[in-house]
Amino acid sequence: MILKENTSQQKLRGAYYTPLPLAEKITEYFKGDASIKTVFEPSCGDGVFFDALINQKLIFSLSNLTGVEIEKSVTKKLAEKLSVYSNIQIQNADFFDFYKQNADKERYDLILGNPPYIRYQYLTESQREEMSEILTSHNMKSNKLINTWVAFMVACVHLLSENGKIAFVIPAEILQVAYAEDLRMYLSKKLSNITLLTFRDLVFPDIEQEIVVLIGEKVSNQKGVRIVELQNLDDLNIENIKTEEFQPLSNVHEKWTKYFTSKKETDLISAIKTDDRFQKLSNCALINVGVTTGNNKFFSVNKAMAKEYDLESISLPLIGRSSHANSVYFEKADWEENVSKGKAAYMVNFPEVSFDSYSQGQKDYIKFGEETKQNTGYKCSIRANWYQIPSIWIPDAFFLRRNNLYPKFVLNRCGAISTDTMHRIKFNEGVEPERIVLSYYNSISFAFTEICGRSYGGGVLEILPGEVGNIYIPKLDSVPIEKVRKILKKVDTIVRNDENIEKALDLVDEEILISDLGLAKSLCNCARSVWKKLQTRRLGRGE
Repeated sequence: MILKENTSQQKLRGAYYTPLPLAEKITEYFKGDASIKTVFEPSCGDGVFFDALINQKLIFSLSNLTGVEIEKSVTKKLAEKLSVYSNIQIQNADFFDFYKQNADKERYDLILGNPPYIRYQYLTESQREEMSEILTSHNMKSNKLINTWVAFMVACVHLLSENGKIAFVIPAEILQVAYAEDLRMYLSKKLSNITLLTFRDLVFPDIEQEIVVLIGEKVSNQKGVRIVELQNLDDLNIENIKTEEFQPLSNVHEKWTKYFTSKKETDLISAIKTDDRFQKLSNCALINVGVTTGNNKFFSVNKAMAKEYDLESISLPLIGRSSHANSVYFEKADWEENVSKGKAAYMVNFPEVSFDSYSQGQKDYIKFGEETKQNTGYKCSIRANWYQIPSIWIPDAFFLRRNNLYPKFVLNRCGAISTDTMHRIKFNEGVEPERIVLSYYNSISFAFTEICGRSYGGGVLEILPGEVGNIYIPKLDSVPIEKVRKILKKVDTIVRNDENIEKALDLVDEEILISDLGLAKSLCNCARSVWKKLQTRRLGRGE
C-alpha cells in the first residue's frame, strides 16, 4: 500500500486530465441532439470537456453549462478562461457537497466527465461519509474497496433529466470487479442503453490504467448494451459506433465482460445455464481458498531447510505455486520431483502441543522466525501461537487462482496441501473426482472460466472461489468410469508435455460432449470462440 505521506498530490486528488482528442470524440457523439440544453461536468479540472464543446461548436445551442472543481486555484483559472461565455458557470466545491445540496432540485440533459480515481483510504472522513450516503441511499453497499469514481457515477445518473445522457471516462474495472457489482446493477436499471468503448492501447500516457468510455442514455425504448473494442483513439469513429448493435442487458449481478461476445455467443452462454446436461461446479464440491499461512515464505520450505531444522516430520507435501502444478494428476512422484529441484515443497505444520514438546531444531526454527520478525504480520500476530496454522485440511483437488493461458484443475493424489495461491476443492459425498475434473477440460467450461474470472495485472486471469463455483461443467454420470479415466489420462499427458491445451479440448469435446452428451459440434466451436476471444483480449492487456 502506498502511504498517504508518500503519495503525490495528483494521485491523492485522482486528477489525471482527459486528452482533448478523446474529449472531442465524446462530445461529438451528442452532436445534433436537440434535446440537450443543459450540461454538467462534476470534476472539470482544466476544462477539457468545455474546450471540446466549444471546438465542436455545441456551446452556442446550450442554455446552461455548469462545472464543479474542488481546487480553488484551478477553478479561478478556468473561470477566467471561460468568462467570455455567459452560459458557463464554474463553481469551486467538492462534488459530494454539491450533490448533497442539489440532489433534489438540479437536473441535467448531459453529464460529461472523467471523475477522480481516489481510493477509500485517501479520502477525508467527511468524504467517506458522504460517499457512503450516496451509495446507500441508492440501495448499494458501501465498503473500503470502493473508489470515488463509483459514487460520482451514481450521483450523476441521479442528476440526469428524464431523457438525460451521461458520458464518463472510467476505469475498465467496471466491467468485472466485485466492488462494482452494485454499480453495474444500478446502471442497468437506470439507463436504457449503454455503450462501452474500450481501448487496447493505454489512453492516458501517465498512468498504467485501462479505461473505458461509458455512454449511457435514459431513452424510452430499451435497447441494451454494446461493447466496441478499439485499438486506440485513432480508431474512434462516432458514426461507425452508432451503427453497432445492442444486446439485451441483463439486470443481474454478472460481469459485463460477457458482452465482449456476439449476440449468438451470448445466447449460447444463456442456453448452457438452463441445459439439464450441465451444472455449476459448486453443485458438486466445496471450493475454498488454500491455506492462509500468514507468511508463505516462512511456512513453505525446501528439503535443505526442512532437514536443517528437523521439520520433515511435522510438514505436509506442498504444491505451493502454479509452476509446481504441471499435470492433472498430482502424484507423489510429482511432489518428489519438485523436492529434488529444490522447490519449497514442504508446508511446516507445527502441531498444537506445547513449545517444550518440539525438537531442538523445531524450536530453533521458531526462534529464527521471531528474530527475523516473521511473526509480525497481521495473520500471525493475532494467533495464540503465531507459528501454528489454523484450518488445515487436505483437499481432493486444486484449482489455480491466477493463471496465464488457462486455470488448471488438478487431482490431489499424494495428500498434498496448498497455500492461498491455489483453491482447495472438496468433492461432495458420492462424487467421483475424476468425472468432475474431466468435465472441466472442454470448450464450454473453459469459456466460463474467462467469463467468471477477471483480468488481473499483466493480463493474468484471476478467479476466486465463488467464481470457480459459477463455472458450468457437463454432467458425466452416464459416461462409463473406465472411459472417463482413459480420456483423463490422455489429458494429463497433454498437460505434462506442455502441449497446446486445445488438443485436450478437442479430445473431450469430441469424445464426451458430442459423442456421449449429444451436443452439436457447432455449439462446441462457438464456445471455443468465446474462450479464445476473451483470452486473447486479456492476454493483450499484458503486452
